[in-house]
Amino acid sequence: MDEPGREVERAHDRTARSGRRGFGRFVGVGAVVLALAVLVGHGVGGEERGAPSLGRTSQEQAPPEDPHRGPSSGLGAEFTGEGVLRHNPLYTTGRLAPLPCPAPGLDVHDTASMKRFLDTVADCLDHAWATQFAKAGLEFEPPGRVFWTEPGSSPCRDYPSAAGGFYCRASKSVYIGLSDVVEKWRHSPDSVVYASLLAHEYGHHVQGEAGILDYYHEQRRLESDPVERSFWTRRSELQANCLAGAFLGAVSVTYPLGDAEHRVLLEDAAATADREGSSDAERTHGSAQNSALWLERGLDYQTPGSCNTWAAEEDLLQ
Repeated sequence: MDEPGREVERAHDRTARSGRRGFGRFVGVGAVVLALAVLVGHGVGGEERGAPSLGRTSQEQAPPEDPHRGPSSGLGAEFTGEGVLRHNPLYTTGRLAPLPCPAPGLDVHDTASMKRFLDTVADCLDHAWATQFAKAGLEFEPPGRVFWTEPGSSPCRDYPSAAGGFYCRASKSVYIGLSDVVEKWRHSPDSVVYASLLAHEYGHHVQGEAGILDYYHEQRRLESDPVERSFWTRRSELQANCLAGAFLGAVSVTYPLGDAEHRVLLEDAAATADREGSSDAERTHGSAQNSALWLERGLDYQTPGSCNTWAAEEDLLQ
């Protein structure tokens, strides 16, 4: 959840709805993903499977100068401006190729168990994305990890916060509350929801290291219309959903995702989408259908190029 003057990326913030949405509404997601492949499947960056990506925004406009802006990525001049969104070299790198990532056991009521689980998944994320950036010829520094059990403060916000987890570009770190996320996810025993949360926040770090966040934040800051600022934000959030899905799909051989886990992931993506009835200026994470669609697109294609929301049709970003 963005705050004025603060580069906080993705507070994977479950809305105030009770319970999960039923899976039945997503029976047709596969068909929609197929349509998406037709729309952007031969899109930007030479990626054969296409790509979608962009950023999220809030109702409140950032001030003219942001003291919390993080470091730049060091991309070449040919990838400055809008090109960093639509033609990012990361999009040409093909499928993720992580090391084996066996699913560690998880006791959600034990913070030590949760920390071991998150550290294990974060190690896999570090390797997968470092390898991908090397393919693109880009520098990559893994994010810091702050898995909190006690209150604290980041350059972007204090925690615990309304969100159980968030990414702060100013410190280039992922922040997750070991017990807070369990409370927010209603003590779900499904480890994939916590892996998805971590992979999503990590996706914002990927955006930052690829130079996407700098340009996105600047353009959003210059946008005077709250509705348009929210449209920028949705693109970033939906891209992070897709990047999370790409990672989870890539490790599914050793961290198996069966039908039940797949269903849980889609339900969770829907539950963390924009609340029905929100105004256009409030809609920063996308509809339940599109939130699930972009996650599943990542699961299916497992490539950064499939996550180029910046080149996608607008109806897929609502």
